[in-house]
Amino acid sequence: MEDLKVLGEFYFSQLLNKPIRDAKGRRIGQLLDMAMRWDSVSPHVTGIRYTKRVHDLIPIELVDSLDQNGMRLNSTFDPILTCPLHEDETFIGKWLLDKQIIDLEGSKLVRVNDISLSWVSHEDHNYFVLVAVDIGVRGLFRRLGVEFLLSRLENKFVGCQYIKPLENRTSALQLTREKEQMRQLHPADIADIIENMDYKQRANFLDALDSQQAIDALAEMELDIQVEVITQMDEERASDILEEMPPDEAADILSELSSQKSEELLSLMESDDAEDVRELMQYEADTAGSLMTTEYIGLPIWLTAEQAINELRRLAPDAETIYYLYVVDEQETLEGVLSLRELIIASPETTLKSLMHTKFVKISPYDDHEKVADLIHKYGLLAVPVVNSQDQILGIITVDDVLELLMPDRPRVEIYSTLIARRRQAKGGHSE
Repeated sequence: MEDLKVLGEFYFSQLLNKPIRDAKGRRIGQLLDMAMRWDSVSPHVTGIRYTKRVHDLIPIELVDSLDQNGMRLNSTFDPILTCPLHEDETFIGKWLLDKQIIDLEGSKLVRVNDISLSWVSHEDHNYFVLVAVDIGVRGLFRRLGVEFLLSRLENKFVGCQYIKPLENRTSALQLTREKEQMRQLHPADIADIIENMDYKQRANFLDALDSQQAIDALAEMELDIQVEVITQMDEERASDILEEMPPDEAADILSELSSQKSEELLSLMESDDAEDVRELMQYEADTAGSLMTTEYIGLPIWLTAEQAINELRRLAPDAETIYYLYVVDEQETLEGVLSLRELIIASPETTLKSLMHTKFVKISPYDDHEKVADLIHKYGLLAVPVVNSQDQILGIITVDDVLELLMPDRPRVEIYSTLIARRRQAKGGHSE
């Protein structure tokens, strides 16, 4: 705005409890908080709270000037001039100060130690604009009155356009902009944020996420946190999310719950999804069956390469991985394996039977974890099929599940770096 003029810059802590005087110099109270309307352009102050009565506010239009010594009004004060707190307004001190917020730019949970405000003039009107929140140690020392001890330390601000408070203001203040910004965060960042929240914050925050965001974030969490999160949710929503998760992950979570609780959630899921999860839950914790997922690509042996690619387009969205394709007969017996690369470069009319490798690694659902890890490591595999005694494919185990099993205390970034290295080592994608 071309005619916007900044008259002064203040910290909320510097104004808090400072006296308020009218045009005659009479003291009428002190600044206890500021009512704010949060819009998509700039959060701005609408009124000043000067008494314990929440709905008696001094309209911002009555404020003439302010400095470190206090605030002065532009007229003689009369209580009849006060205004109420409206539905789309909130108190910034109560709502933000000392509260945890999400720094959408830094993708992390931070604490508000102070609030930066600008006193501006626009079209002959003066008002406060919330510019940023101070999340640094210097902001905390400023409130204690000893900022000089850290005068050489840089202030640490987060602009108001990048903050997402955890506490709702009112139902009228749910911002589309905030929801769009939340969608830009990586699921791993959302998972980190949730893991640092307390019980109540988690519940409120999860309610604000859409189902896909919650699923993606849940997949990035440790099992104990996943169990806590699912337990905190409403049963209907928890069952919906478990239904959309990979069956092996849903089975891991439900196995940690009481029999009664897990059965309640399973009964609310779609029957087919619940059946997949129940099958996986029957395997002991240290077996290959407990690691496998039923979301794999199984293709009929008689398909051509062109037909297989068309089928792949249909099936791929629900698969755990599509790097390996498993060729089966009418009884789901595993006949061969080929890589996605081999399928893509093949002539369209070539059949899968002539493309597939009939010599491949396979394991039983009752093999132990050590055998699974040894086979994946020995042959540089990205996934290994799990078959029953009749060689019917039951599912697959992917390398990332094995790596997390072997390195439970390693950061995810290290695990995925190892996974990338494994991918580079894999040559043709079957049984090297």
